[in-house]
Amino acid sequence: MTIRVGVFGVGGRMGTTVAHAVTNADDLALVGAVDPSYSGVSLGEVAGLADSTLPIAAGPDELLDSEGHPIVDVMVDFTHVDAARANLDFCASHGIHAVVGTSGFTEADHRSIATSFDRSKCLLAPNFAIGAVLMIRFAELAAPYFDTGEIIELHHDGKIDAPSGTAIGTAERMANASADWSPDPTETETIERARGAKGPGGIPIHSVRMRGMTAHQEVILGAAGQTLTLRHDSYDRSSFMPGVLMAVRAVGDARESLTVGLDRLLGI
Repeated sequence: MTIRVGVFGVGGRMGTTVAHAVTNADDLALVGAVDPSYSGVSLGEVAGLADSTLPIAAGPDELLDSEGHPIVDVMVDFTHVDAARANLDFCASHGIHAVVGTSGFTEADHRSIATSFDRSKCLLAPNFAIGAVLMIRFAELAAPYFDTGEIIELHHDGKIDAPSGTAIGTAERMANASADWSPDPTETETIERARGAKGPGGIPIHSVRMRGMTAHQEVILGAAGQTLTLRHDSYDRSSFMPGVLMAVRAVGDARESLTVGLDRLLGI
């Protein structure tokens, strides 16, 4: 059975990459594309898909047929959290599954999404790179055996939010695995926030925004006489696509209305 897929924010870099990945998958069909900035323009022109004449919609209402039924089974969202909230409201109210890589959602958002998706399912992940998901799990496993831990996340200079959802999610998992962290010995910061921002569990998170980078993260754990460094690098947005396609295929079979994290699909 072919899964009908749509993409929110298809004119963005991640949206375009998702469009290519879906188009190249034999069991998926790209049937909807939404981006107000490119309304009416063909997907082929915007995303470089030479054979696609699919017009880009200005809003999600154009994903409904004349009788108000959705023409898509799953929508993929890599937009901004404010836009994503509205997009998810639309999906929930029309029984459309959602796969979301947008960061910035709060615990209150999670509760709201879990409640609103009563006819369809939503999968929200801070990172779709399988290597990054494994890195987070490894950091969680290691946390109880170390006294200190810090996170450095590095992204391209087009990323407008900080810290990344991946960094926050990593700190949450580490904090849940161990509450026994040594206090920060710093008494004076000659430059404000030189020690980074305090994430979940008080774990410092440092954000770097730099040209030439894509998405990278280091977790450094320390104990007496030793350190452990876990690092993952995504050099191209294609690194996220196996995880995105896995989520698109699996979201409809999820047991719960909201699944947070790709690790659930990997069984880790």
